[in-house]
Amino acid sequence: MTETKPTIFVVDDDPSVRKSTELMLESVGFNVKTFDSAQHFLDAKLQEGLGCLILDVRMPEISGLELQQKLVSAKSPLPVIFITGHGTVPISVRAMKAGAIDFLQKPFEEQDLLDAINRALSRQSEEKSNQDEADRLQQRLKALTPREYEVFSLLVNGLANKEVAYKLEMSERTVKAHRAQIMEKMKAGSFADLVRFAEKLKTRPTNH
Repeated sequence: MTETKPTIFVVDDDPSVRKSTELMLESVGFNVKTFDSAQHFLDAKLQEGLGCLILDVRMPEISGLELQQKLVSAKSPLPVIFITGHGTVPISVRAMKAGAIDFLQKPFEEQDLLDAINRALSRQSEEKSNQDEADRLQQRLKALTPREYEVFSLLVNGLANKEVAYKLEMSERTVKAHRAQIMEKMKAGSFADLVRFAEKLKTRPTNH
C-alpha cells in the first residue's frame, strides 16, 4: 500500500516567498499548496490529512495568529510553523503557547525550515498514533459490562482486590473473575498495561 506523501501548506501574502518556498519544498519531495491569504486557505477546507502549515504572521484581513486560533478552535490536526519578517518576542511566545512548532525569522535558512517541518510531521504522526490507540481502547471499554466497568474503575484507581470486593459488596473470588474478563476484553498483557490504558483514556469514571 502506497503511503500518502505529506502536503505542506504555505500561506503568505508575499508571492516571492510563496514561490521560493514552494520550489525548495518540492525539490525535496513534498507536495506543496500555496495560498496568498488566510481566508483563501480556509475556503479551500484542506485542514485534514498528513502535513503541516507554514504561516506568515502579518497578513491583511486575517493575520497568521488569528488563523492559528481558528485552527485550534476547529481542532485541526495541522501543526503550524510561523515565518515572519517582523517578529517580536511577545508574538512568538503567543504563537508557541498556542501550539506552534517553530517561529522562524525571514530570511530563514532552508535547513532550519526543513528541520521544523520534520519536527511538525513527527509530532502529528505521534498524535495520530495516540488518537488511534485511544479510539481502539474506547471501543474495548464499551465491551465491558456495567459491573466490569465498576471493577475496572476501582482497580485502575489503586484499590486492591479485597478493597474492591468490600466496596462493591462481592467476594474477592468474583472480583478476580471480573478482573480476568477485563484483562481479556481490554487486551491487557499485564495489570501495568491496564493502568496505562486507563491513563490513555484519562479514565477516572464513575459510570458506564
